[in-house]
Amino acid sequence: MKLTGAQAVVKCLVEQGVDTVFGYPGGQIMPLYDALYDAPLRHILTVHEQGAIHAADGYARASGKVGVCIATSGPGATNLITGLATAYLDSVPLVAITGQVNSALLGSDAFQEVDITGISMSVTKHNFLVTDPAKIPDVMRLAFRLARSGRPGPVLIDLPKNVQSDSLDSFPARSMVSQQWEPEGGVVAATRRAAQVIQSAHRPVLVVGGGVIRGNAGDEVRRLAEKYRLPVVSTLMGLGSLPGSHRQFLGLTGMHGHKAANNAICGADLIIAVGSRLSERITGDRRRYLAGKTLIHIDIDQAEVGKNIDAEIGLVGEIKPLVDILCEAAQGGDIDDWWQTIDSWRQDFARGVQPERLTAEGIMQQITEQTAGQPVIFATDVGQHQMWAAQHLSIETAGTWLTSGGLGGMGFGLPAAMGAQIAVPNSRVVLIAGDGGFKMTAMELFTIATYHLPVITVIIDNHCLGMVRQWQQVFFDQRYSASIAPREMDFVGHARSCGVEGIKVSTPEEFGRAFADAWQGGQPLVIVADIAVGDMVTPMVAPGACLDDYLEFE
Repeated sequence: MKLTGAQAVVKCLVEQGVDTVFGYPGGQIMPLYDALYDAPLRHILTVHEQGAIHAADGYARASGKVGVCIATSGPGATNLITGLATAYLDSVPLVAITGQVNSALLGSDAFQEVDITGISMSVTKHNFLVTDPAKIPDVMRLAFRLARSGRPGPVLIDLPKNVQSDSLDSFPARSMVSQQWEPEGGVVAATRRAAQVIQSAHRPVLVVGGGVIRGNAGDEVRRLAEKYRLPVVSTLMGLGSLPGSHRQFLGLTGMHGHKAANNAICGADLIIAVGSRLSERITGDRRRYLAGKTLIHIDIDQAEVGKNIDAEIGLVGEIKPLVDILCEAAQGGDIDDWWQTIDSWRQDFARGVQPERLTAEGIMQQITEQTAGQPVIFATDVGQHQMWAAQHLSIETAGTWLTSGGLGGMGFGLPAAMGAQIAVPNSRVVLIAGDGGFKMTAMELFTIATYHLPVITVIIDNHCLGMVRQWQQVFFDQRYSASIAPREMDFVGHARSCGVEGIKVSTPEEFGRAFADAWQGGQPLVIVADIAVGDMVTPMVAPGACLDDYLEFE
């Protein structure tokens, strides 16, 4: 029996193990939606195409699978760009399928025609405009292979409407050839040399990044850390690579890093960076970051090694086998004095919370305590709340921390939490959002209510664009231009209009009761936490400063 192009797309999705797709229909994608009508796939209808791609992103991060989203041509396709850029910069495997005008109309400025392959070129690993339905199976299979292989990322497939409707003469069998990366002799030798450097170091530090999560290498990295007794610090994207409660974990590093973690970086004689781009938010002053230190940089992407920081030893390839070689090559050295120094920093910089009033730090502490030992996934939006969550939540398991790191896109949190809850229904998703970012995709609460997803949303409401305001206070003479909310939004009323219950709290006791009720209740709930407008994320290092040069706030 002949298949239409749209039916071939569905067959390929099933063949690739896809069970859920996120999307929003429109004129030029209708043949594919007709094929989805009786397909063995779950389609999640979102409120907006941006919600669809962020949900597919959250689904991918939480499940480890390739996320899939679908949109129509023109505005439907362009609404995916922020999500594509988010996935591209955070190395998340996605396949986005867009409709397009008929092939005969390409280039004619037809209704809802845009060159989405041209627009998306810089924020995808690859993209395809398919003009022959016979090529759909090969293109779909290649797209999934590209999305998940090497450094993962998003791939876009643009399908003219006639290509979806036309028939294929045959559906080629799937090739079962798979490739597994094996380190070559030169890489093995370099890895063993790196092991000797680690063994001889007096003040080593291990930096874990998002590549550890994407490479499913958390167990190997933990074994490496424990074998060499390495102090471990994490980038924003690497949280969960080592359990937050692990004795050797010092916390977040970078602009808003924990002081013990940043001091360890500054005092180290060796940095082993695994799966991190070593961006400017992580390194601060790049010259001083490396002063007096040796850098071993391990990454799957050759382009990242030496791009931002010169590495004395660069190990390029899949992280799991490279770290395995490191573990087998040598024994740990004597770094007792180094650990005594680190422990003194941890004691000196230990911070408590203010129990007499509601603060973001206290909220994160309560959430950590109430979810300890439970299957939980944390998602965040972007802003002050994101940094507070990264600093004060304890992320115990890889893949349970979802945040927009590279792009820092406000509006990511709610749809990503939604996608994660669908991907891992036996875990509970807790979203930490700010009042600014939450507004950007707040209508996806309607989707959460529609599909009965028990996401707990905690809005840290300081009645302003908190991170913008913080920078204006520190760097712009307290000139709060367009950062203070002109009026208060009724988040509880909005939630209820979407079919989700909401509650506003203003004390630690009220928050604790509300969160406990939400956790036990098993239903979606929005908790609006009213905190002070002037609360600041600390520590903070100025852009381009050394990581131990902390700003002081009045």
